[in-house]
Amino acid sequence: MLLEHGYHDLGIQALLEATRTPKGSFYHHFKDKEDFALQVIDQYMGHVHAGLDDCLGDKSCPPLKRVRRFFELTQRNYRREGYLGCLLGGLGQELSGVSEVFRRKVEGCFSEIAKRIAVCLEEARKRGDIPAESNPRRMASLLVDCWEGAALRSRLRGNAAPLTTMLDFYFQSAVSRSPVASHSERTDRFL
Repeated sequence: MLLEHGYHDLGIQALLEATRTPKGSFYHHFKDKEDFALQVIDQYMGHVHAGLDDCLGDKSCPPLKRVRRFFELTQRNYRREGYLGCLLGGLGQELSGVSEVFRRKVEGCFSEIAKRIAVCLEEARKRGDIPAESNPRRMASLLVDCWEGAALRSRLRGNAAPLTTMLDFYFQSAVSRSPVASHSERTDRFL
């Protein structure tokens, strides 16, 4: 409901009616609407971390393939939800200019995602899958930034094209600079 309506347009009464929750129960668990939304972000991040664990922790696949798989699975979730995009991106766009609490919370979440991806990209760098001079932290941060922009465009268009195009471009660009792999090796590593 936060993705569909946004924070400001989601009224507590509508939320209570949709979830068939008594008002007293809501206020037993949440101090106010802000507390509710912050806890929703925490819950959302639990799912994001589980996805990162599943994908990035799969040592049977090369690191670049693991990173891409995380984003492809996220893209499937977006499709299932009607391409509403990323909760963090949506709330960040809506609230970062008016709430320092949300700005810090959302930025911290994005930084944590990038940090986890950077570990996998460092593994790719050590394996020679990306150039030795690559900066995995910067690459991971750029990937998250590009993904969030593509998620917004996907929401605007109502389809996955921006997400797919961004992933293809990012992984082709990251891998094609590698001096140690042939063209077919570069292509196979992230497909």
